[in-house]
Order: sequence, then C-alpha cells, then structure tokens
Amino acid sequence: MIDQQKTKQPQITLVGAGPGDAELITLKAVKALNTADVVLYDALVNEELLAYAPTWAVKVYVGKRSGDHTHSQETINKLMVDYAINYGHVVRLKGGDPFVFGRGFEELEYAASFNIPAQVIPGISSSIGVPELQHIPVTHRGLSESFWVVTGTTAEGKISPDLYDAAKSKATVVVLMGIHKLAEIADIFKNEGKGKLPVAVIQSGSTSNEKVAIDVVDNIVVTVKESNITSPALIILGEVVSLHSQFQAIREFYDFVDTK
Repeated sequence: MIDQQKTKQPQITLVGAGPGDAELITLKAVKALNTADVVLYDALVNEELLAYAPTWAVKVYVGKRSGDHTHSQETINKLMVDYAINYGHVVRLKGGDPFVFGRGFEELEYAASFNIPAQVIPGISSSIGVPELQHIPVTHRGLSESFWVVTGTTAEGKISPDLYDAAKSKATVVVLMGIHKLAEIADIFKNEGKGKLPVAVIQSGSTSNEKVAIDVVDNIVVTVKESNITSPALIILGEVVSLHSQFQAIREFYDFVDTK
C-alpha cells in the first residue's frame, strides 16, 4: 500500500499475546508491535492490542479456534512470508505463548526456508496464567510437585494418549482445547479412582467474559453445563484446585453426603 514499505528488509516476529487481558502482554511485545508493517493475529488475541501497531500497518485476521478454521496453517505460513517479502516487518500475534500449542516453531521453520530472519517473544501461557489469576497454583508444596499441560484434542480429533498417563500421576493436569471432551476426560480420571479429585474449568480466563466452575471429577460435567461454560476454556485437575475459595463449600457438601 505504501511504496516505501517495499524497500524494507523482511523480518518476522512471533509474539505471544498472553491469555486475553490486553495488559498481560509484555513490554518487548508492545515494542515489536510499534514497529510492525503487518500484524497477522489469531482468534484468541485481544484486538485492543492492535492499537499498539502503527495506524498505517496492515492488520489481518487469521483466526483459528474450535469449530472455526478461517485459515489453514499452510495459508497462514504463506501469508506471513508473502507479507514479509512485500512489506517488511510482520508481527505474528498469537494467543498465549507461541510455543504452547501455538505451532510457533512450524512458523519459524517456514520463515527459515525463505531465509527470512525471525525472532520469538514469549507470552504468558493460559495454562499457567489463567489458573494463577484464580489463585490456583499449578504447583504447591505438599499438594503438587509438577504439572502437565496437555491438549484435550489431537489433530485427529481424538483424546490425547498423554491424558491417560497424566491421570495416573499426582501432578496437576491442565488441559487446553478439551472442553468438548470433558465427559471423556472425566471418565479417564474416574477410571483411576479419582472421582473426588478437585477440578476447575475456566472459560475466557483473564477477560471480562470469564466464567469459572469448580467441583470434583464425578460432578464436573453437570456443573459446567449448569454454568453455561463453553470454549475457549481450560480444565485444571488436581489437589491444587482445593485451594480455590469456592472449593471449601464443595468439600463440606461432599463430606456431609458421605456421612449420611
């Protein structure tokens, strides 16, 4: 659009936008947006962040989310390179962190195949940041010494085999992109004798649309349905969820039922 842009050297910056709250983006990410000629942004990116890019910069929505694959990854890769060659600095703005189920390394490899310099600016992953904002630590002394971050749905649309291994551990398990398979995930944990394990399901974490459902594995599917929670949402399974302020009442209820 602006002829002088075509003389700029192509470069690509993969930027993590964080879990949704625009204020959770890093200062380095803001500086990258300040110098962008083109911004390619995902569905889960807060569009308030586009204001950090120059007014003349090209902003292109390339969203992908559950049930909405507006652009394939192959198309996004090609757009990213084409814009870099023709316009200069492309900021690829991705929800959360580019390397946590963000396919960021694939984009790096594609840029490298065209000898286009690329860098990565990490973002706050929803897998840690969203539970933290609800005062749920993914690790806590005496409750959890490690945590798993697992996709709920593989590229083939199936439950990740890693969930079966995760359910056997004492670790906190954070499941991304798994809300539509919540019943199956709950069954996996029930089969490991963990029906009373605390669970939190958080929709649109860190945003004004946030919803939270807290319960135990045995009843979480019903609670989520009653709370009208849908995607985008993450699931946290583990004793650390018992630290949430809402869980004490739930524990007292189940203790009462068990004593009857």
